Amino acid sequence: MNTERVKETDVRYRRSGAGDLAVVFVHGFLDDQYVWDTLISRLTTPGIECVTLNLPGCGDRSAADGPYDYDRFADEVGAVVDVVGKPFVIVGQSMGAAVAELVAADRPDRARGLTLLTPVPLAGTRLPDDVIEQFRSLGGDGDGQRAVRGRLSAALPQAEFDRLVATGQSLNPEVVRDFADCWNTGHPAGGQPSRFAGPVLIIRGEEDGFVTEDLINAAVAPRFTEVRAVQVAEAGHWPHIEQPTEVAAHLDRFLARVFSSGDVRDSGAPRPQGWTSAFEQKSASAFGEAFAAQVVLEASVLARPVEGRDQVKSVMGAASEIYESLRFIRETTNGPRTYLEWEATAFDGLPLEGVTILTKDAHGHVVRAAVHHRPLGAVHRFSAELRTRLHGVIGAEHFHQD
Repeated sequence: MNTERVKETDVRYRRSGAGDLAVVFVHGFLDDQYVWDTLISRLTTPGIECVTLNLPGCGDRSAADGPYDYDRFADEVGAVVDVVGKPFVIVGQSMGAAVAELVAADRPDRARGLTLLTPVPLAGTRLPDDVIEQFRSLGGDGDGQRAVRGRLSAALPQAEFDRLVATGQSLNPEVVRDFADCWNTGHPAGGQPSRFAGPVLIIRGEEDGFVTEDLINAAVAPRFTEVRAVQVAEAGHWPHIEQPTEVAAHLDRFLARVFSSGDVRDSGAPRPQGWTSAFEQKSASAFGEAFAAQVVLEASVLARPVEGRDQVKSVMGAASEIYESLRFIRETTNGPRTYLEWEATAFDGLPLEGVTILTKDAHGHVVRAAVHHRPLGAVHRFSAELRTRLHGVIGAEHFHQD
């Protein structure tokens, strides 16, 4: 990564990659910009430039004077976004998620998406005095920081655990106190619907005892108009470090949606594809890019599985054209498997629901897909329609008979 500086400030930022879309990462409480390096190395989306920086008081900016509050953080991150000068997606973790929202909301002309990783509410957590004091007093307390990170994580590699503790210990105690007060008190904008109207992805570690599913549902997700929330298994408050491959896959799919929206010009780079974006494009070839050569498709609308990339992409391309609408409403990942819950309509408004299970290989390609539709009447009708559309392409024995 190359390091650059915002003119006439002490704000430095790192950038890597090349493309017309910037992906900007904002770290959380007690952390620094290097927490993102493993996740960034796992991203496969072409046509992006990744940007990281330290908030004041953190990392190479440990000597930066206060104030240490959301407005100051958003101004400085926003200055980096403005210098980079591209359409952007911004990713923030923990208190960094609140900063990311403020930056995106202030730049509706260039903000293409917002990803919130284990986000504390912009309105603040409002912990009682005795609880927040435990966080305020962590400055310089290595044992205390180890205890907190141990409680709130599920699978931090030991080397990363030790590095995070060392990073947190380097912060001045007054910085730690002010940071804790910042995310506990929150920002006035958090009491209202978000000013950011674009797509939002919320990623939470299933075992995070701090940012719980109830907290997301009550104080974070309802503030946005276009939001999807997913959970990562075997991860706590730092899923980008605990399960970087799974988090990268979620972020790659989100970036695919941004590219497929047409709002980013990617200088001729191939647009990233995935299962969900292929449905948006209703393209058999788009599905093909997501599949391994020997992929197997099982489905409630099929009497027997379909095998091989060409055969499966033909089925999925035809199926995507039958849907009049399709909305993925929930998603979670456990190891190589991704579970997608969806709602759809077909045949002049007939409602369908279902669950899709995708199993991927080490390269991120789908090796097995299982698509479960309901209700039963819609299953039979869908199968018959596929049989008609794929006559001469897929054998009739693969579909339910009248």
